[in-house]
Amino acid sequence: MNWIEGLRQRGVLAALGAALLFGAGTPLATLLLDAVSPWMLAGLLYLGAGLGLTLYRCWTRAPHVRLARSEMAWFAGAIVAGLRHLGTARTGAYFSVTPLFGAMLAVLMGEASSLQLIIAGGLMALGTWLHLTERHEHLHMHDALVHEHEHIHDEHHQHEHRIPVVPGTRHSHRHSHEPLTHTHPHFPDAHHRHRH
Repeated sequence: MNWIEGLRQRGVLAALGAALLFGAGTPLATLLLDAVSPWMLAGLLYLGAGLGLTLYRCWTRAPHVRLARSEMAWFAGAIVAGLRHLGTARTGAYFSVTPLFGAMLAVLMGEASSLQLIIAGGLMALGTWLHLTERHEHLHMHDALVHEHEHIHDEHHQHEHRIPVVPGTRHSHRHSHEPLTHTHPHFPDAHHRHRH
């Protein structure tokens, strides 16, 4: 797999985008420290994040989401353990490039660079490239499973609906997975929790 295909994997751009925005926050925030107190700045950052997400959801016309009580424990687990598309370790690895993005922006804003900074940045970039170009594929088995999450009808989601769903449409409802054994490239996501 090349790095462009790696970027197209679900969850990768979300993790790297979060790292980019989080990393850019520190050098950009230093521009405001003379005029705004740290407490006000923190509040503005959270307000901006909320407004940005609201605008994004309006722009993409995302449906309203209401979390079922039965899913609260799973939601808490996701907060603690990470995004279901990549697995905890891989999401953490992508998010760990946050300092790289922050340092790059700080240098572009006039901060001094150093050999150690360049070497560290190169190693982070190399690690990310290795992740993006990895190809993990083998025969694996999916156990029977019943759960609810947003999905499209792909090779892991082959179920019927009382009201037909347009192919390729993302939707969410409680559904069951039959046992399945097959081979395809995959990450350790919500549907791939098998041992190696």
